[in-house]
Parts: sequence; structure tokens; C-alpha cells
Amino acid sequence: MTYFSLNKEAPNVSFKEAVIRGLAPDKGLYFPSEITPLYQDYFDSITSKDNATIAFEVIQQFVGDDIPKLELKKIVTEVLSFDFPLKTIDENSSALELYHGPTLAFKDVGARFMARCLGYFNRQKSTRENVTVLVATSGDTGGAVASGFYEVDGVDVVILYPSGKVSDIQEKQLTTFGKNITAIEVDGTFDDCQAMVKKAFLDENIQGKRTLTSANSINVARWLPQMFYYFFTYKQLQFKNKDLVFSVPSGNFGNICAGMMAQRLGLPIAHFVTGTNANNVVPEYLNTGNYLPKPSVSTISNAMDVGAPSNFIRIQELYGNNIDALRENLSGYSYTDDQTRNAMQFLFQEKEYIADPHGAIGYLALKDYLQNDDKVQGVFLETAHPVKFLDVIPTSIAQHIEIPNSIQAIMHKEKKAEKLSTYTQLKDYLLKTN
Repeated sequence: MTYFSLNKEAPNVSFKEAVIRGLAPDKGLYFPSEITPLYQDYFDSITSKDNATIAFEVIQQFVGDDIPKLELKKIVTEVLSFDFPLKTIDENSSALELYHGPTLAFKDVGARFMARCLGYFNRQKSTRENVTVLVATSGDTGGAVASGFYEVDGVDVVILYPSGKVSDIQEKQLTTFGKNITAIEVDGTFDDCQAMVKKAFLDENIQGKRTLTSANSINVARWLPQMFYYFFTYKQLQFKNKDLVFSVPSGNFGNICAGMMAQRLGLPIAHFVTGTNANNVVPEYLNTGNYLPKPSVSTISNAMDVGAPSNFIRIQELYGNNIDALRENLSGYSYTDDQTRNAMQFLFQEKEYIADPHGAIGYLALKDYLQNDDKVQGVFLETAHPVKFLDVIPTSIAQHIEIPNSIQAIMHKEKKAEKLSTYTQLKDYLLKTN
């Protein structure tokens, strides 16, 4: 398996090189050169397979020979050490809970997979050279990356997050590790953090002094494992008489793009629905045909506060940059904070289900889609534990949320974070601490 740059001006690379580089030299995201559908027997027997076996068979072609089969099986088994339960909401809709990992967020899978891949690659080197994982977070990525890479030999982690725009618990999860994990609080938005990360990758003054890679979903090892969720859902549903529709709350669009990759592998998904907050670049594109990234705005669903979603270029590649083909497979809706709060109240009072703000948007988007087609089985993704958003979830709901032990254990810890506001300051920090 090789990967090419979506800017088409860089050499093809192996999985290993794509993971270590993160971003291609021509600033493009890497994309697999081929996607081979899985055999029909795989789907016919999926209910008899455990999650690690399912995941290994899904990811193997994308890793190729860069990691031996036995080592890759070990990696996916370690990564998938928790459950992905599907909770019924009503006759046509279910919630897929992706927050039962160590940092209570769906990004645990990708972060843990990437960390173990880098750990394996480092062990194969004759001379040890540290890799610096430089990553921007709008909320959950930071904690998942910090946890996944903590004390991984040969890997330093630098996490940029926007000051005052992540929840208190999210901030604790990324600023209390120490050792090889450094948090940097940026005076700006997530888009500012992401722009700094991309600029650092391409800075010739840093190249040769630090080996940088990213653990955002621009990295193929963070992005591709998210395909697993869709296969796990299909295994649990075990139905044949309804079309399967996924509603994905979306920010950087890596998760929903991974779902589309699962579909290309043969998983029988009928349609995708994206739900966004006020940062509605993609729903507007589907509506108007004009793709216009814009500065992000702050909402109560902060992990989706992205004005220029990086992974959308991968989605465009999948559909040959043909908006009509994309519209056949993707519907998009956006919601205000008030609508999000009302959805959380409705799910709690009428369905006895506690959703976080992002899952609530996924539910709203699914219900809007079902108004046009109620003969399907809809699944919306619950991407983070509601406890992370106690400051924005209505009090009448928040008082019913139990604080998990993993959160109680960090709340007393001291926050440790560098502060900066410009790229020059970040560059100076990276060069000074090398």
C-alpha cells in the first residue's frame, strides 16, 4: 500500500512514512492509492468475529507490510480494550456510544492506534531519534493524544489548544500528564492552533532539527481506525430488512470520512448525515455548491468549532470532486446552541437518555433526515461522555451525571501549560526545547 498527496505534487510514500510525516511536503493530506473491498464472506460471518479480528481485517490493507501481521493484531487488540455499545432510542434510531475508552472520547481509538504504530516504528530503528507529535485540539483530541502517547518511548507530544474554548475537564485531561506531554494554551481559536501546526510542518528552519508529525485526523494512523466504529455497529444491529444510515456530528470531518471509507470497503451503508453547529461550512456547501471556509465561532459543542475542516478534501477525493455524487450519499444540517440544548432536554425527558452536545446534534440531524425517509435504521454517534460538558449541559440533566473515576482522579491535579499567541513564539519554543 502506498499513499499519495492530495495536492498531487509529492512522491508516493509507504504507510510508515505517511504516519511519521503526517503531512506531505507539498502541504497535502495523504490518501491511500487503492481501496480494495472486503470479501462477502467477511460480512456474512461478521457476527461471529470479535472486535479485534474485525478491525485487523479492515485495517490490514492500509498498513501493508510496514507492520507484521502478528504485531498489527497485537496493536488492534490493545487499542480495542473497551466496549462500543449501541443504545436504542426509538424504533428508527440508536446511539452508538464511542466514549468508553480511557479519556471518554471517540478519539481514543485513533490516538492509541497511532501511538502504538509509532512505538513499533521507533523500536525498529538502529539509532534512536525522537519524533515530536505536534497537534491542535478543539477539545477531545488533546486528552486522547496525551493519554495514548504518554510515556511512549522516543515520542514527545506538544498539544496546542485555544484558551477558554475547551471545557474544564477537557483542559485537565490534556494539561496534567507532564513527562513527554506538553500543553500549550493559545490565545486564539482552534483554527489558529491548526494553522500554527501546519505552518510548523512546512518550516524549513525546523526541518532537520525536529522530526514533526501530527496526531490530528490529518494523520492516516489517526483517521483510518475510525472505520472500525461502522463495522462494530453493523455487527451489533444484525438486521437485513432496513437500510443503514449514520448521522455523524462533524468538526474536522475525519470521522464521517472514515465511515465513507468503510462504505467503500463494502459495508452496506445507505447514506450519511452530517450535523454541525454554527460552523456550517459543509452543510452550506451541500446546499449552495459553494465551499467557503470561514473563521470558526465558539459554541457549546466546542469539539466541532472548526471553520476550515481539514478532512473534507479527502471526502472530495472519494467523490471525484463531484458535488452531485456527494449529495447522493451525504445530507447536512446545522443547529444553534438553543436547538442543541432543547435536544438534550428532549432526549433526557422523553427518551431517558443523556446526550452530550455533540451527540445531541447528531440526533437532531438524524431526525431531520428521517422526515424524508423513515424506512431506515438510523444510528447517531455519541462521541464524548456527557461529563465533559457539565458547564454547558442543562443543570436539570447535569445533576444526574455520575463523575467517572478517571475524571475524579485528575480534577485535583495542577494544570501545566505554556502560553503563547503567535507562530513565532511556537517556533522559538520548538527550537529552544529541542
